[in-house]
Amino acid sequence: MSELFPKVPKIAYEGPDSRNELAFKHYDPNAKAAIAPGSAPGTTMKDALRFSMAFWHSMTGTGSDPFGSATMQRPWDGVSDPMEVARLRMRSLFELTEKLSIPFFCFHDRDIAPEGRTLRETNRNLDEIVAFAKSLMKDGTTRLLWGTANLFSNPRFMHGAATSPEPRVFAYAAAQVKKALEVTKELDGKNYVFWGGREGYETLLNTDMKRELDNLGRFLHMAVDYAKEIGFTGQFLIEPKPMEPTKHQYDSDAAACYAFLSEYGLLPYFKLNIETNHATLAGHTMQHELHFARNHGILGSIDANQGDELLGWDTDQFPTNLYVSTLMMYEILKNGGLHSGGLNFDAKVRRGSYLPEDLASAHISGMDSMARGYNAAARMISEGALDKPLAARYAGWQSGIGASIAAGKESFRSLESFALDLEEFGLASGRQEYLESVVNRYI
Repeated sequence: MSELFPKVPKIAYEGPDSRNELAFKHYDPNAKAAIAPGSAPGTTMKDALRFSMAFWHSMTGTGSDPFGSATMQRPWDGVSDPMEVARLRMRSLFELTEKLSIPFFCFHDRDIAPEGRTLRETNRNLDEIVAFAKSLMKDGTTRLLWGTANLFSNPRFMHGAATSPEPRVFAYAAAQVKKALEVTKELDGKNYVFWGGREGYETLLNTDMKRELDNLGRFLHMAVDYAKEIGFTGQFLIEPKPMEPTKHQYDSDAAACYAFLSEYGLLPYFKLNIETNHATLAGHTMQHELHFARNHGILGSIDANQGDELLGWDTDQFPTNLYVSTLMMYEILKNGGLHSGGLNFDAKVRRGSYLPEDLASAHISGMDSMARGYNAAARMISEGALDKPLAARYAGWQSGIGASIAAGKESFRSLESFALDLEEFGLASGRQEYLESVVNRYI
């Protein structure tokens, strides 16, 4: 079978001194990775980082924007049959992931197969492409990290899917997710993601929020029940995002998702797929979102990208910020790794980076950034660079009155007695600037 990306070779590791655009400088897929707590010894960097290619940006992205038409040059240009385009895109993904040593891919159902006139016809199209993907898996090493259903692009979802005011839309969305779950299981997907692209509102003047949230909880319980029925054992994930396309989305950040999952009894079944650019839009750092999720046992997977700090929307750029990637990896390693999750490049090349080899170059850059962050974070953890100052700052809670408070032995009355005759006392420095310099040193 002829190559679809002939100018992209098998990408090799050449080390940090390499000037070869199509070579890894920091990501050596076969190198032994630092061992995360709870992980097996002998893990390679490829196994530890669990990179994934996003089908939607890499294979269906065209470079179009509100001010201009498509710019990307791709192997399926000029092909008129939508199903043949779908096959070429799937072949291209498997070729690129193999050349880039990316072990996984992710997709929405509508990314990989075109919609028909009815859901029945659409499902037939999907079945044909899934069978094709399965044949490619048989001969290759690329596997499915997660699948999901696109419940936001079609006009029927303009008012939401599970939160739509129209019950027929709720029913259609349920049928679509049912099929997407079956397909994800068929391809041995390790996770299944729910992103509530339009599960939110534009104005409360026409929104029954309580009804919509109840329906969303009901919908997700149906998904849990059906997964059990068909024997799908992958991890369910919710992807937080505060806005865009709606003004306010119900899965706005990690804390909102945790509150929702707690309220509707869904915590045993769901974790989070956290995206860097979405954290930015929520007014948080990526480290904050990962830290919250880790502390609450719901850190599942990552959409690795970054936004432009000067632009207030989801630009989905490939991640190159080493400070961000290092603190991301710090939280991931503290989490014991990503387990069934991975680092999915939910990122797109810029409109002007239209050549096929630009797509490979962009992934190389992101993979090198994540690998460099991983190595820096692993050294920080092994040397206690941040743990030791943190423990020193909270040392007062290990003995004396601090330990007594923590043990639940004190009350307002007893603490008043303790505080009444206290003389002035000093506080230790927070040492923020020093700690930031420590992170820079490891990078």
